[in-house]
Amino acid sequence: MTSNMERLPVWRVSEKGKSNTVDVVVEEFPLTIALNNREVVTLLCSPTNLDYLAIGFLFSEGLITGKGDIKNIIVDQQTGVVQVETKKDSGFVSQPLDKRLVTSGGGRGASYHLPDAQAKVESDIEMSASQVFALVDEFVQRSEVFKTTGGVHSAALCDTENILVFTEDIGRHNAIDKVFGECMLKDIPTAGRLIITSGRVSSEILLKVARRNIPLLISKSAPTNMGVRLADDLGVTLVGFARGRKMNVYANEWRIMAK
Repeated sequence: MTSNMERLPVWRVSEKGKSNTVDVVVEEFPLTIALNNREVVTLLCSPTNLDYLAIGFLFSEGLITGKGDIKNIIVDQQTGVVQVETKKDSGFVSQPLDKRLVTSGGGRGASYHLPDAQAKVESDIEMSASQVFALVDEFVQRSEVFKTTGGVHSAALCDTENILVFTEDIGRHNAIDKVFGECMLKDIPTAGRLIITSGRVSSEILLKVARRNIPLLISKSAPTNMGVRLADDLGVTLVGFARGRKMNVYANEWRIMAK
């Protein structure tokens, strides 16, 4: 049993009656992220790879621009706090701020430094449908915590043939932020690669991916209408309902070849 799962008693009920047994449930953990000694947010997340989550979140919110900004990261698992210190104080920390609580369910609300204009993603990458299906199959097989509990989202950074970074979290935003945090701290390039996610693709998720210059976003779930429009505007190929040997391509379909 990993540290992000717990066995709990449960009553199992069926047409034949009910019985007492034990079920495995995923752990929900409150993580507070502090930037230069000032609390930014408390995220409800899975208690793994908390440094990756903190760095990915701060980048997604525009509070750091890259690994070069970071002076120190201190993770205190017991208190549930990650302290991030930058080499130069961000202008953000001098502005008034009400700390936010972000649920595991998704939307962050308005970002602190959401760019007025996002550059279009330029990439000539193309994939065959069979390559997409093969990667999604491997993605599903890697989701061990989901297979055990059914209670997490997964995200992965891939090239056209292989999964390069994989993570799971109770929040779909958190899972993607953990991928990007790991990429930043390990100097793993993201440009010209693709993201697979188990979660719904909202405009926030789409923008998060486009900011890393990623031309392909593949989801097992549905997009929103704003997610589709933003993908079209920003040159991102958006795939939804990638399950079995079927998928829907909602924007920039030219990157996906039929065979």
